[in-house]
Amino acid sequence: MTILNLQNLSKSFGGLSALADVNLAIESGELVGLIGPNGAGKTTVFNLITGVYRPDQGHILFDENPMEGLLPYKICQRGVARTFQNIRLFKQLSVLDNVKIALHKDVPYQLYAAILRLPAFFRGEASIEEEARRYLRIFGLEEKQSEIASSLPYGEQRRLEIARALATRPRLLILDEPAAGMNPQETQNLMELIRWIREEFELTILLIEHDMSLVMGVCERIYVLDYGQIIAQGIPDEIKNNPRVIEAYLGEEVS
Repeated sequence: MTILNLQNLSKSFGGLSALADVNLAIESGELVGLIGPNGAGKTTVFNLITGVYRPDQGHILFDENPMEGLLPYKICQRGVARTFQNIRLFKQLSVLDNVKIALHKDVPYQLYAAILRLPAFFRGEASIEEEARRYLRIFGLEEKQSEIASSLPYGEQRRLEIARALATRPRLLILDEPAAGMNPQETQNLMELIRWIREEFELTILLIEHDMSLVMGVCERIYVLDYGQIIAQGIPDEIKNNPRVIEAYLGEEVS
């Protein structure tokens, strides 16, 4: 079953074309990569899927239902979560509170219970806190739950951002350069974590990444963007031997 389908998606900024007739389809449960040189339009694709931008033309279907034009929180409610190329945590809140915020998407009590501080409110908050700790345990962050998010090392901030995205209980997880700033060992650990997340949470994952060892090691299929257009798609072995892909990355014609 196709969970995400981009049809003839186009977007321009100030008369400059960022994307032109992009078509991309992902089946439920797949782990798919989107790669391309800097400025190819990869993050623009993510911003269109998650409602940060609206497409100039084309359609975005999630579970065969149109999503273009929906606000980001509505898209999140439908089951799409993302991380960002530049980490976007609530930096002055605690590690635990960063995850609790994501869980309040489906609070187990009514507004009046919170205002009046009824028992249902306290039971609900206790349940949310325990669930947040579960996500922190998964990512090895439970012992740092009381620390301010901005005090974490860079790699742990990345893991916290992924934990927060998962706490929204998505069906599609979109990762924007999750290995950015990580050393080789951290990248290897992340690769194993992404595989585990996909199986444990029964997710579909779409990721942008410049680290080709991670992309080739973890993705089942890969799409390649160059100057806002899809120039190739296929399994990792097909992509790394594709002359158009090599030319796009090297900037020269391959004979």
